[in-house]
Amino acid sequence: MVFGDSLSSAYGLPQEAGWVSLLKKRLQQERLDYQVINTSVTGETTRGGLSRIAQSLATHHPAIVILELGGNDGLRGQPLDATRDNLEGIIKACRLHGAKVLLIGMRLPPNYGTAYTQKFQSIYPELAKRYRLPLTPFMLEGFGYDPAMFQPDRIHPAAAAQPIILDNVWKTLKLLLG
Repeated sequence: MVFGDSLSSAYGLPQEAGWVSLLKKRLQQERLDYQVINTSVTGETTRGGLSRIAQSLATHHPAIVILELGGNDGLRGQPLDATRDNLEGIIKACRLHGAKVLLIGMRLPPNYGTAYTQKFQSIYPELAKRYRLPLTPFMLEGFGYDPAMFQPDRIHPAAAAQPIILDNVWKTLKLLLG
């Protein structure tokens, strides 16, 4: 189950162009017997994710949760302790439900200030270490600073970036798939 925000919901793109749809195809190509459920919501924050994780887990019973949230918290300047606590609550709920968690890290643009962006970025490896989770450090690795790889809003990756996102996630996900 992919549990994320607009970066995972293929915002501004045809669904089949998004990295989650590409993941479905990759699993088929690799002959791995997994079903992919995308419960990502455009605009989602960690608070919103925390409020809906129990229902998503009860409805879908995932073996693995790809947790991609926090970017909207950072872009809105939310308190970092709240972001960390919400992600931690989601992780605990997933574990309680017996699901493995793959944590997807995010970074913020530099205009939020060095202190805030560094503290934000450190949330992901800290949680991964504390809960012994596999971590994709930065979902947009390899293109995050290339404006040509983004839609006109300069926030959402273009179709050309989606295979790169999948490759970034796949490096860590394949270890969980066995």
